[in-house]
Amino acid sequence: MRLILMLGALASLLSGCGYNQFQSKDEATKAAWGEVVNQYQRRADLIPNLVNTVKGYAAHERETLEAVTRARAAATSFQITPEVLNNPAAFQKFQQVQGELSSALSRLMVVSEKYPDLKANANFRDLQSQLEGTENRITVARQRYIAAVQDYNVLARSFPSNLTAMAFGYQVKPSFTVENEKSISTAPTVNFGK
Repeated sequence: MRLILMLGALASLLSGCGYNQFQSKDEATKAAWGEVVNQYQRRADLIPNLVNTVKGYAAHERETLEAVTRARAAATSFQITPEVLNNPAAFQKFQQVQGELSSALSRLMVVSEKYPDLKANANFRDLQSQLEGTENRITVARQRYIAAVQDYNVLARSFPSNLTAMAFGYQVKPSFTVENEKSISTAPTVNFGK
C-alpha cells in the first residue's frame, strides 16, 4: 500500500513539473522540423528539372548551372537527423548549405533574365512557379518551426519547469537565424519578367 501511495505521489509530482509538456513540445518541434526538411527536399527535387530547362537555352552559362548543381548536392548530402535540432553547430551547418542553395538559385534566376526564349518557355515558367511556391512553403514551415521552438524554449527556461529541464537534460533548442543580418536589410531587386 505504501508503494502505491509513493508511486501516486511521484506521478502527481511528475505531471505537475512539466515533464509531459516537455514530451509534447519536443514532439511538436520535431514535427515542425520534419515539415521544414520536407519543403527543402521538394525544392531540391525541382532543381534538376529547372537546371536542365535552363541548360537547353543557356549552355554557355555553365558556371552558374554547375554552382546550382553543387549547392543542391551539398544540401541533399547533409544528414538530417533529429539530433540536428539539439546540436547548434550541425543546425548552423544545415542553414549554411540551404543558404548556399538559395543563393545559387537566385543567380540562376538572374541568368534566366538574359534569355527571352527561356522566359517564354512553358516548362520554365511552370518550374519557376513551383519553385516560388516551394520557397513560400519553406518560409511558412520555418515560421512554424520557430514558433514550436519558442514554445519549447519558454518551457525549458521558465520556473519551475526549468528544474524539470535540468533534471531530465532538456536543453534549449536552436532556432533559425540569419547569418548576416546586414546583408539582408536591403531587399534585392529581381525582375523575373512575368
